[in-house]
Amino acid sequence: MNHASGKFAVKLNPQEDKDGDPTVGRMSIEKEFQGDLEGTSKGQMLAVSTDVKGSAGYVAMERVSGTLQGKSGTFALQHSGTLTRGAAQLSVTVVPDSGTG
Repeated sequence: MNHASGKFAVKLNPQEDKDGDPTVGRMSIEKEFQGDLEGTSKGQMLAVSTDVKGSAGYVAMERVSGTLQGKSGTFALQHSGTLTRGAAQLSVTVVPDSGTG
């Protein structure tokens, strides 16, 4: 498995829920990457919190555009995260066959 290291800055912008359902939050995601990956991304996130402190979940999809190991192009990331009474679990996967360049 290949790994890249670096930093990123993220902007989360809450999106208005047209159904008026406060239990599911939707946000747009914008990131800037520095390090082995130089580039930007845009995506969407859905998140749910619970009445139990420290428990929540989210899913997100984002399209990354940049340069990695000297190659320029794009790829998609799929996120799935849970927080169970403060214990975090996160999976971020490159969507198969989503790469260009």
